[in-house]
Amino acid sequence: MMPGQIPEPSLTAGSLPSLGPLAGISATTLTDQLKFSELCSLGAMLSPIHFLARHGKRSLVVKDEMEEEEDRRKRRREKNKVAAARCRNKKKERTDFLQKESERLEVVNSELKAQIEELKVERQQLMHMLNLHRPTCIVRTDSIKTPDSEVNPLLEQLKDK
Repeated sequence: MMPGQIPEPSLTAGSLPSLGPLAGISATTLTDQLKFSELCSLGAMLSPIHFLARHGKRSLVVKDEMEEEEDRRKRRREKNKVAAARCRNKKKERTDFLQKESERLEVVNSELKAQIEELKVERQQLMHMLNLHRPTCIVRTDSIKTPDSEVNPLLEQLKDK
């Protein structure tokens, strides 16, 4: 073995007797340190930290890009959450408005139906009063009209002209 050359890990403390006195370290300690350094270097080569450290600035750039992407996602999610809440509120307001409008129109409709019924009753009463009055009424012969034959006063006027 040459000076400065790293011994193989399979070497034992007994096979390195000449190296100990030169380095000022016992052969057993030297062998143990070599084995430990090999384990450390092997573990470092397998760890992701070692892999990222070998690439230097790239790991920081990737990390920054990932953080920026995560921030963008968070902002987008927050904006979407606010927009969805706003949309739900508008939909609820629209539904409430339509519900109230529907109720109002139902009330107006029922009032109009009641008014129609009142007018029908009033018409019947007036027709009855007219029929009661007819026998006592002196009618001129040129203007004889009965409510039963009366179609429409406007059409009657057009016929006369």
